[in-house]
Amino acid sequence: MKQSHSNTRPLFISLSTILFLSLAGCWSSHEIEEQSLGIGLAFDKAKQSAIEKKLNEQGEGYSKRNLITATYQFITPQVASSTTNQSGPQKKSYVNVSETGDSLHQMVREISLRSEQPVTAHHMKVVVISEELARSYKLGQLLDQNLRESELRPSCLVFISKGRASKTLETKKAGEIPAFRLAGIVENAYRTTRILPPMSHIKVESKITSGSSFLIQKVLSVDGQVKFAGAAVIAGKTHKMTGTLDEEELEGVTWITGKGKGGVVKSFDKETGQQIVYEIESMKSSIVPRVEADSISFDVNIESVGRLSENWVVSGDSFNNEFLKKAEKSSEKEVERLVGNALKKMQKEYKVDVAGFGNRLRIEHPKVWKKVKKDWDQTFSETPINFDVKLTINDYGASGGAKK
Repeated sequence: MKQSHSNTRPLFISLSTILFLSLAGCWSSHEIEEQSLGIGLAFDKAKQSAIEKKLNEQGEGYSKRNLITATYQFITPQVASSTTNQSGPQKKSYVNVSETGDSLHQMVREISLRSEQPVTAHHMKVVVISEELARSYKLGQLLDQNLRESELRPSCLVFISKGRASKTLETKKAGEIPAFRLAGIVENAYRTTRILPPMSHIKVESKITSGSSFLIQKVLSVDGQVKFAGAAVIAGKTHKMTGTLDEEELEGVTWITGKGKGGVVKSFDKETGQQIVYEIESMKSSIVPRVEADSISFDVNIESVGRLSENWVVSGDSFNNEFLKKAEKSSEKEVERLVGNALKKMQKEYKVDVAGFGNRLRIEHPKVWKKVKKDWDQTFSETPINFDVKLTINDYGASGGAKK
C-alpha cells in the first residue's frame, strides 16, 4: 500500500498543476476592461479630421501619402458603463476614431499612439467601403490587410456606401451602435427581396480569387439614419465597382437566383388600375443551360407560392377563383418586368454576370465552361436568356369578398 501511494503522488501533483492553470486562465492576455473592441470599419477617400490636422501640425508625423481615411468604431466597457449609469442626457455607446494615410495596417497601429487600450478586431461586424473608393481601387487591395489579419473573423460583412462610408457608422439614437445596426438589417431578408444574402469577407475573397463578377449590398446614410438601397456591381476582371443596381433591379436578380426569403410584389389590375399585393411565402428558381454546338442559351424557371396580402380592386372577390387567377397573372407580369430589367442592366449596360449563370454552366457543362470562362462576362452579354414565371396564391388572409 505504501509503494502504491508513492507512485500516485507525481500523478496527483501533475493533475493539480493542470487544474490550477485552467482556473488561472491565460495570464498573458489583456483583461476585457483594458481593451477597445473594434466592431466597425469604414474606408473613404482621404479627408483628414480636424483632430488629425491639429495633431499633425503639432507632431513630427511619419512618412505617408494621404490616400485613404479609415474610421474605426470601438466600444469599451467604460463607454458602455457611462451610458447605462449616467443620470443626465445619454452619451454615445460607441467611439469613432479616424486615421488618414496609405497603409491600412500602419493606420490602425497609428491609433495605438492615441489610445491607452490595445485595439482588437475579434468582434468586427462590418466593413463599409465608399462608392468613390470602390471605383478607384481594387477590392482586393482595400481588403488585403483584413483578409490577412487572423484576428478579423471571415464572417465580417462587407458593404458599399453611397457618400462617405464613415457616415454609416454614426447615429443620433441614444444607445444604438451603428455597426450592430447594419449587421442587424441583414437579418430582415425574410421580409423583402431587396436585401442581398450576406456578403462576408470570406465570400468576397472567394469571388475575387475566381475572377467572378458579383454584387455587394449598398447602404445610404442620411442624418444619422441608414437604408439598404440596391447593390454595387463588382466586375470580375477589374475587381472594382463598375456600376449599381437600383432597388427594383436588385429585386429582379433575387427572383433570378431564387434566394429570396420573403417580400411583396405590387402590381396593378389590368381593368381597374387598382393595386394588388402578393406576399411571398416561398420562391425557387432553376437556371438551365442549353448547349447546341457552339451556341449557349439559358432557361430560367421561377416559381413562388404566396398569399394575397392587399387588394384595392373594388370588385375583386378574394374568394373567387377567377379573380385569384387574375391576381396571379398580374403579379407574374410584375415579376417578369423586374427580371427583364435586371437582365437588361446586366447584359446590355454592364456586361457582367452577377446572377450565377456561369456557375450553372460550369457545373452542368464543364468542358464548355473551360472554353468560355476567360471572357465569360462578354459571352454572357450576348447569350439568349428565356424565363418563365409561375406564381400561386394559396392564401388570401382573413378577409375576402367584394368591397363595397
